[in-house]
Amino acid sequence: MGVSRNSKETSSKTKPRSTTLKYLFDLDSNFGNNPSSPNNGKRSSFDSENEEILSAISICSTVFTFTDPAESPSQQELKRLKLSQLLASTKSPKKTLDDRILSRLISMLSTNLFRPLPPPSNTSIISELADDEELFYSPGPLWPHLQIVYDILLRLVLDMDPKTLREYINYQFLINLLSLFQTEDPRERDSLKNVYHRIYAKFTFYRSFMRKSMNDVFLHYVYETEKLCGIGELLEIWGSIINGFTVPLKEEHKLFLMRVLIPLHKVKGMQVYHRQLAYCVSQFVQKEPTLGGVVVRGILKYWPVTNCQKEVMLIGELEEMVENIDPDQYRKLALPICTQITRCLNSCNSQVAERALYIWNNEQFVKMAQSALEEVFPVIVEGMERNLKLHWSKSVKQLTENVKLMLEEMASSLYSRCLQDINLRESEAQQEEINRKQRWERIEMAASLNGILQQKQYICVSH
Repeated sequence: MGVSRNSKETSSKTKPRSTTLKYLFDLDSNFGNNPSSPNNGKRSSFDSENEEILSAISICSTVFTFTDPAESPSQQELKRLKLSQLLASTKSPKKTLDDRILSRLISMLSTNLFRPLPPPSNTSIISELADDEELFYSPGPLWPHLQIVYDILLRLVLDMDPKTLREYINYQFLINLLSLFQTEDPRERDSLKNVYHRIYAKFTFYRSFMRKSMNDVFLHYVYETEKLCGIGELLEIWGSIINGFTVPLKEEHKLFLMRVLIPLHKVKGMQVYHRQLAYCVSQFVQKEPTLGGVVVRGILKYWPVTNCQKEVMLIGELEEMVENIDPDQYRKLALPICTQITRCLNSCNSQVAERALYIWNNEQFVKMAQSALEEVFPVIVEGMERNLKLHWSKSVKQLTENVKLMLEEMASSLYSRCLQDINLRESEAQQEEINRKQRWERIEMAASLNGILQQKQYICVSH
């Protein structure tokens, strides 16, 4: 008995362990199915988190109109909470989104964002009062959901690799995103601006397409509709883009200045986006001062005739152009600029006249006028004298008197000569008027002598 026991123990110790592939596969399978395995716990935890995210995405894919009485307020609140959870998940640095979750998440974002916009309201008043735009806008009920949706999209753009998102944020996605700038909600347009700008900054392979798409929106606005929101926000994006242009500027960028930015000055609602437009134009001129002549002539070409508010804005833009353009162009541009400023200071609108007179406080403008005194002074002096004689506003006359004193100190002999020429032309015009009246008197006298002017003869008819 003892010998047999020892033999069994010896045989069990010396028995070789199986190392076949089948044995290894079974071992791995048993290890994976072991509930106490730490890797298995991590996998189950990861799957449960993904299932929770997918469930939240499914709930958030339902779009509420907030106008249908059949919609449940509790479901609307639940969607807002789930959107907040998704936003927190995208912000988590330890959380990585696989392709299955990412595709459904982008699909949910598209479902919520790319929706039919409500018909535009009457924007004719808003275009005249840009600063009071919010007074005419009633906030949309969708914004509590849309705000979080935009935050999720922005977080994805900021944190994820553009090559990973390229499959989902494609050309059609960008076109749909650009079309949302037509919304009248300024909060949504501001969020759109941030997202679109970040996409342009990170997705370098889309930059050319995005610039062309924005140009198409501008041209459609200028030449077809003149009723489009979002122009100011798109110009803000362009201001940042132009700031990054290298010198010398490419021909494509110069054409954008001449064919898109300058014609934007002629639109009736320019007051809404003039600040952003002037910044974009000034960026071009600062990078290449030789473009100042093109810009000045373009502004003068589209100068308004009856819109006083636009005139005040354009006078300020002209003043800024004079500060940035190449001084070698002063002599060429002095006469057209001073001619337009003189027309403005003769305006019946006191605000336009005062703004045109204040421009003479600018040293660069005075220096430009001095570069072509012989050509500019006759026009300026005539406008000054007309203001002093005919303008109705006392403040305008006082400002005109101050500018006149400055001009007389600048070139007193030239001012006197121009004044003499004006008096001579006025006396010649008066003499011509006297001669015209005398000619008419001679014609009437000759006509009466020839019997052309006779008293009417009446024929009496007896009954």
